[in-house]
Amino acid sequence: MLRAITRHWTTVVPLLAAVVLAIGWVTHPSGPVMIVLVLALVGAVLSAVQHAEVVAHRVGEPFGSLVLAVAVTVIEVGLIVTLMASGGDNASSLARDTVFAAVMITCNGIFGLSLLVGALRRRVAVFNAEGTGGALATVATLATLSLVLPTFTTSKPGPEFSGAQLVFAAVASLLLYGLFVVVQTVRHRDDFLPVELAATEEQHGEKPAVRTALLSLVLLVVALIGVVGLAKLVSPAIEDGVEAAGLPRSAVGVVIAMLVLLPETLAAVNAARRNRVQTSLNLALGSAMASIGLTIPAIALASIWISGPLTLGLGATQMVLLALTVVVGVLTVVPGRATLLQGGVHLVLFAGFVFLAVSP
Repeated sequence: MLRAITRHWTTVVPLLAAVVLAIGWVTHPSGPVMIVLVLALVGAVLSAVQHAEVVAHRVGEPFGSLVLAVAVTVIEVGLIVTLMASGGDNASSLARDTVFAAVMITCNGIFGLSLLVGALRRRVAVFNAEGTGGALATVATLATLSLVLPTFTTSKPGPEFSGAQLVFAAVASLLLYGLFVVVQTVRHRDDFLPVELAATEEQHGEKPAVRTALLSLVLLVVALIGVVGLAKLVSPAIEDGVEAAGLPRSAVGVVIAMLVLLPETLAAVNAARRNRVQTSLNLALGSAMASIGLTIPAIALASIWISGPLTLGLGATQMVLLALTVVVGVLTVVPGRATLLQGGVHLVLFAGFVFLAVSP
């Protein structure tokens, strides 16, 4: 098993990404070299989540979904902080745009695609309403506290938190996310397990050996370091590309979120194909939750040394999309089963978000 893993591309790519990062850090990349950096970044992201999946397979559900969600969020936080540190005032809304994009991608894109794939294979996608409902409620609360309230507070002009409000939002987000993790993994773990666990465990395959899982854990760390460093190098190219295409600056956050969550999407679809729709929904909502619950505290901490304003409050269009997502999500989750229709509704909401992001 270990020999097979070491021959796999996911072992080579993180090491290559580290080498490319070292070369790019001491040079001034441009043109073809920038393309190599982008390819290395994409490869590092893909390999990072692949190794997270190996570790997740070893520890089992729902710990597996938690590992993937945290791994993706670490990547996202690294990208946001590096871009904010180099962007100055122009990056004041980057955290908001990226976190909101992550919520829309996970709660509509990944959520809807998982339901669609599950319903196509079994006519009806079945999941635990209790656990999924609790996760959705946590996401809605975190999103409202961190992204909606700044638009209406009056301590500072504009959609910004004051220092004390930002600290409160960061601490509340971290505590609420920690509470959810305890509920998901200890107190009510059964609420987050696939409904047909006995049937799906056999399809999921034999667990990797401890040595294999440890190797994947080390390579996961290497890949994450590569992602953060390469993001710092390619961030100017992302911003220049968005500007050249004539897109609003908020599209930078959408591009970052899509890049980071693409491997998560593939993992969720694969789980839905194996009739593990609950695992897919754990991945989707867990990523949305971690994106807010871990990113906002990290940004609050980073604001100590990052000068300039920090815009967190959503605009009117974004708040309408968020409210509609929560309402539709509740109606989808309550029955504990979904058809093609529910999956299609969420995907249309996701398409609306993408369209309005490039054409506000």
